[in-house]
Amino acid sequence: MSEVVTGEAVVVEVRVAQLSSRALAFLIDWLIQMTLLIGVYLLVAYASPIVDDALAVGLNILLTVLVIVAYPVAFETISRGRSVGKLALGLRVVSDDGGPERFRQALFRGLAGFVEFWMFAGAPALITSLANEKGKRLGDVFSGTIVIGERGPRQSPPPVMPPHLASWAATLELSQLTDELAGAARQYLSRWHQLAPAVQHEMGTRISAQVMSRVTPPPPPGVPPHAYLAAVLAERRRRTEIRLTRAQARRSTMPPAYGTPSAYGIPGAYGTSGAYGATPAPAAAHGPGQAPPPGPTPEGFVPPT
Repeated sequence: MSEVVTGEAVVVEVRVAQLSSRALAFLIDWLIQMTLLIGVYLLVAYASPIVDDALAVGLNILLTVLVIVAYPVAFETISRGRSVGKLALGLRVVSDDGGPERFRQALFRGLAGFVEFWMFAGAPALITSLANEKGKRLGDVFSGTIVIGERGPRQSPPPVMPPHLASWAATLELSQLTDELAGAARQYLSRWHQLAPAVQHEMGTRISAQVMSRVTPPPPPGVPPHAYLAAVLAERRRRTEIRLTRAQARRSTMPPAYGTPSAYGIPGAYGTSGAYGATPAPAAAHGPGQAPPPGPTPEGFVPPT
């Protein structure tokens, strides 16, 4: 993971593409370019008997430049940072501020790629990527870009509540459990089956001790660390879901605000106030002895009820 700072000064974590995945993506693009070059050379060779030699040489140079430089530039510009190889590997080129790649940046990368890969067999790109902390090659350094991986790791399923601990977990006080500590416990549970028994016990005991210092009451005697952590996380998730469900239900049952806004004012039971003054409500019929209808209501006036 690496951090990028957006134009709004917001720090965002991105997953920098690994060198192996970038190399495989380049290999896919290189095979496509070589296939296109072979087709171009065969086409020019078949047309050489009917065209001038200088024209044939010019066509070879022009089409070669289009295949080597225009291919990555066009694909990365149209697809916002993804060539065919990067699309297959789930990679993408973005600006250093996390924004989409622009044509100028794609052009710099394409021109630098011609020097790095086609003139020096990829040696400058390899050396620069190994030396740069974000894995940038020369084209990325010059254009201000970075290659990231869009496919994140598979999320493990949430911990399941052990049935014999459900009643005890309902009494837990979880307000002091931080997100960082809960994340460490979740990561431990997701890798629990892959760890050696000694490592399972050592890590489980250490993380459980940290959780017990913030969560009360303690677990029943004889509960293993992984079962204790699973019960705590499952109960925390259950309470979060209940809280979100109740908040959504409250929002859906809230009464609408008094009056309905319109383009020319806010109509209500006491007239409409708008940009052209206050308009009274329609006068009601009144007979002798009855008070006349009220005059225009000042804007913002709320009559007593």
